[in-house]
Amino acid sequence: MKLPPLHAIRLRRAARHRFGWRSLRPDQLTAMRAVMRRRDALVILPTGGGKSAVYQVPATLLTGPTVVISPLLALQQDQITALNDRAQPELRAVRISSAESAGQQAAALDEIRSRRARFLFTTPEQLSNPKRLAEVRALRPALVAVDEAHCISAWGHDFRPDYLALGHLIRELGRPPVVALTATASPPVRDDIVGRLGLRRPRVVVSGLDRANLFLEVANCATEDYRWRRLLALLRAEPRPGIVYVPTRRAAEELAERLTGADFPAKYYHGGMPGGARENLHEDFLADRVPIMVATSAFGMGIDKPNIRWVVHMALPDAPDSYLQEIGRAGRDRGPARALLLWRAEDVGLRRYFTGGAPDPEELRDLAALLRDGPTTRTALRERTGLGARKLGQLLALLERVGAADTRPDNRLGSPRYAPKPVDAATAALAEAERQQTVQRSRTDMMRAFAETRSCRGQTLLAYFGERLPKPCGHCDNCHAGLDAAVSPAGTGTTRGGFGRRGGRNGPRAEEPFPVHSAVRHVEWGSGMVLGYEGDRMTVLFDEVGYKTLSVRVVSAQGLLEPQR
Repeated sequence: MKLPPLHAIRLRRAARHRFGWRSLRPDQLTAMRAVMRRRDALVILPTGGGKSAVYQVPATLLTGPTVVISPLLALQQDQITALNDRAQPELRAVRISSAESAGQQAAALDEIRSRRARFLFTTPEQLSNPKRLAEVRALRPALVAVDEAHCISAWGHDFRPDYLALGHLIRELGRPPVVALTATASPPVRDDIVGRLGLRRPRVVVSGLDRANLFLEVANCATEDYRWRRLLALLRAEPRPGIVYVPTRRAAEELAERLTGADFPAKYYHGGMPGGARENLHEDFLADRVPIMVATSAFGMGIDKPNIRWVVHMALPDAPDSYLQEIGRAGRDRGPARALLLWRAEDVGLRRYFTGGAPDPEELRDLAALLRDGPTTRTALRERTGLGARKLGQLLALLERVGAADTRPDNRLGSPRYAPKPVDAATAALAEAERQQTVQRSRTDMMRAFAETRSCRGQTLLAYFGERLPKPCGHCDNCHAGLDAAVSPAGTGTTRGGFGRRGGRNGPRAEEPFPVHSAVRHVEWGSGMVLGYEGDRMTVLFDEVGYKTLSVRVVSAQGLLEPQR
């Protein structure tokens, strides 16, 4: 009889004794064992999938505190409360953030120092302070957990410029093992997380992205009036609470007012509101005082609310990443929930507008020149350039990618020794920005393909993340309508480009010339990764041009792809 590894036994025992959990899911255990081996890990589990357990259970077995870095104070507070409510010294959690006074911060550090607390929650902004960074380093952390890790990625819809320096800050902490956690991350986002955090041969765990209790439904709305009537039909039929996502701040305010006037009391939420007002709305929603929240994508990250019964999108999301993240907030109690996408072709143009134009080459050149003057701070750069924090962060990220910017040990910004000249750096950064925009447009194309597909939506959506459902999901409108009936007799399909074409249960299936996740090369588009197959179509993510859907037969007949050596 083969005995289970020692780490697995200890982890299961800690989960049972410390947290009262009778079992751990295989994906959780896999990630935990990597942590126990002092190996970095990137863990992608759905909302409500037990991501926090991945660092909490091993932390009780490690010698040294665990530092948890998270972008949201409300999310931190939820996790701190959950740990401290267990009234066990081994699970005590404290925090240093802008919400605590200097005395409270000093007391928190003292609790960690004297081993009366094991978890230290903080933000990237706190660690950016050299004095604070030195204090945390002196605690000799055994583990760093980066929650909502997609925030570090320029591909992520919750991109946070303050996260960009985290890789450098973690090295300054003595480079303990790192576990990065997020609910969704497509291949470009995963690569960004690994690169920017400096993860070393990380154990990547991706599991459970299919949510069987979540019914996926899409309606192409010919008019705005039809889109409004479909929303009202759902509100009349479904219990609350729920979230309605809209693309702009103005749309959030106007739709909330219109719904309230139609006897569906609603509140709106967007990033342009004062912080206090947003925090109050967040708390009211959690307490079931807001039955309908109309919001931009600024709302929802870190929400631990199990009874959200539906999520509606009133326009095409920018990419499957944000779509999966947002619909994942429904049905966390594993009860039935709905995800309804109401879209129009005009939405694509709006998304193209949001993608924006190219950055100003003069701003890039001038910023690169300022960095060559010597190490400086972000605050000083904002004052000298007049750039906002978000835009400055994006330009710095571009310059960093082309070797014209770096972060120093004291968290000051400078120019590497062999950095290109400012004008050359601007040219290279502009080319990188254009590449990113090309990939982003392909992400929107994939979202449109999902909306237009007549195949299983679950299979189609997960294919974008390089995951494969062995059979139709059974919880989408196309599955319920009957996939066979949705495929034309000739099996040709008429859906616009994308990775969801046809396939049904009886659809033709061509041979798969390359394994899923294998590296390939195209003579024009360069290097790529095979994400999946559907019928006689294959989806490939290319480094330079983004997502492409190709005919398997054409690829095989014309030799369009070859294995990447």
